[in-house]
Amino acid sequence: MELYYSFSILIVLAAIFSYINVRFLKFPSTIGIMVIALVMSIILVLLGNLTSKPLNDFASLIKEFDFTEILMGSMLNFLLFAGAIHINLSDLKEQRIPVIVFATIGVIISTIFVGMSLYYITNYFFPLVNIHLAIPLIYCLLFGALISPTDPIAVLSILNQVKVSKSLETKIAGESLLNDGVAVVLFAILANLAANPVVVETGHMDLSFSHIFDLFVKEAIGGLILGGALGYLAAYGFKTSRDYKVSVLITLAVVMGGYLIASYLHTSAPLAMVGAGLIIGEAKRKSVSSEKNYVGNFWELIDEVMNAILFLFMGFELLLIQDLLNYWSIGLSAIIIVLIARYVSIKIPILIIPFKEKFNKGTVAMLVWGGLRGGVSIALALSIPESNYKEAIIATTYVVVLFSILVQGMTVGKLAKKI
Repeated sequence: MELYYSFSILIVLAAIFSYINVRFLKFPSTIGIMVIALVMSIILVLLGNLTSKPLNDFASLIKEFDFTEILMGSMLNFLLFAGAIHINLSDLKEQRIPVIVFATIGVIISTIFVGMSLYYITNYFFPLVNIHLAIPLIYCLLFGALISPTDPIAVLSILNQVKVSKSLETKIAGESLLNDGVAVVLFAILANLAANPVVVETGHMDLSFSHIFDLFVKEAIGGLILGGALGYLAAYGFKTSRDYKVSVLITLAVVMGGYLIASYLHTSAPLAMVGAGLIIGEAKRKSVSSEKNYVGNFWELIDEVMNAILFLFMGFELLLIQDLLNYWSIGLSAIIIVLIARYVSIKIPILIIPFKEKFNKGTVAMLVWGGLRGGVSIALALSIPESNYKEAIIATTYVVVLFSILVQGMTVGKLAKKI
């Protein structure tokens, strides 16, 4: 019952903040909610200096929620399915090569670039300017893995309000939906290594290609295969039932039951939801029956509600980070590193791989600036094994995500108009 009360409070706050944003701020809905939550968090922190009760009471409410489990275990599945169901599979097939390349090779390049750059800055440059914040290589690579994938939730919520070409929209959205699988596999491998004291102390990592390949196939490919099977099964149910209530229930069963199956098989539930959503969305578009509108409207509403709660969470996560200002130097450095890494991870494949479509400067700029980071990165940072470096990585991740959503998210529309 306490969980019900806590969740009810969050729903009420999300509704109030949404109204304030629509009525007064007029920001994109998710950004507006996050801004108001951030302001409220700062006020609570200031109040905490006068009296600890308001801060402690509300912070304890936020701490009751396991953000990593809530996002990665439930909300992400709903949000990815809701996003994938609205993407045209035919458009995605046309852009499949750049989407796959950016979602795999791009993520790997970015992870290595971010990890190595952060390592050299914290271990060699910071000591020269009297900043003592050296982080081992394994944790720098871990940060690189969690910050490299563009967040599908943040990206899709912004793309809905930005007018760009269909091909560019498909590239950005498709990459965001798929690159989580690669990043999660990399993150899981590096997290296991980070939990090994020998690796942390010596920096030596024994990475077996066969082991990594097996993990990738099981997690990523297995997840997509499972999603495809669930999607075709659901499409058959739509075709034979022709009842919108049954169709909605089938989609809920795919998301919730699919997560249980993916967990049992140890495959990627997020990628399973992407695969299922793409196939179900295509089946609904080809359908001539009226229930397809009900299904689309239902998942559009789910998407809005879940996004509101997620960005509310992200705003209030500030309450859980102790002494955020102590990490301003590494946070600002990470913002620059991540943006450069994003550019490098896009530019290198473009130069090496002969894509059918040419990428002009405007397209590259949109792919770089429109590659937003969000709740997935924060959730992965919070799931890092306990260590002396966890707080620094969480704080750095939060700074990068704030910049990504508040600065990039607010200006990507203007950039789209210019190009």
